[in-house]
Amino acid sequence: MRGIRLLITLMVLLCILGFGFFLGSVLRKAAPPPQPPQIHNTATILRQVQTLSQLVTVKYVMEKVVRLEDFKWYGESRVVLIAHCFVKAGVDLITIQPEDIELSENKIILKLPPPLITDVYLDDKRTQILERSTGMLRQFDKDLEQNARSQAVDDIRRSARYSGILRDAEERARAQLTNLFTQLGFAEVEFRDPYSKSPASTP
Repeated sequence: MRGIRLLITLMVLLCILGFGFFLGSVLRKAAPPPQPPQIHNTATILRQVQTLSQLVTVKYVMEKVVRLEDFKWYGESRVVLIAHCFVKAGVDLITIQPEDIELSENKIILKLPPPLITDVYLDDKRTQILERSTGMLRQFDKDLEQNARSQAVDDIRRSARYSGILRDAEERARAQLTNLFTQLGFAEVEFRDPYSKSPASTP
């Protein structure tokens, strides 16, 4: 008697499972195909228009390995990345004043503003994480990588200065402007010291 009850219970369970598989198969066929993620095309708003007057004359491509560690008594977090960075430099022509320019029939004397670094940014496609580790008792620090990237930009900016990017920017600015003024008809182009406080017209 007990064996008959067990057999009946087993048959009922098999019927329920079979019906479940059948129902799932029917619902799977009847369900619509999965849709790809929808991208909503929202409006793009123009907030500001700025006039650019920077004459960018040189670009350095630099790499640096940055190791950033955060030690706590209960563990250490560490990130090591190789930063691929672009550094641009040039002169800002909008700062030129009328007294910085002296014109004669075939000659122009120009006092250029001091060169400056105009932009420093990482190439995200070529910047790579070499190592990332989090101690067993530490929580993942989402800001550690961002801090390493910021440190890389600051270090590479300083390295570009030490490597002479400002000198190169000034030399190339003079060469480009000399070529421009020569095409405009000036036979002679002269540049005054950008750090001089005296106007260009002063002999």
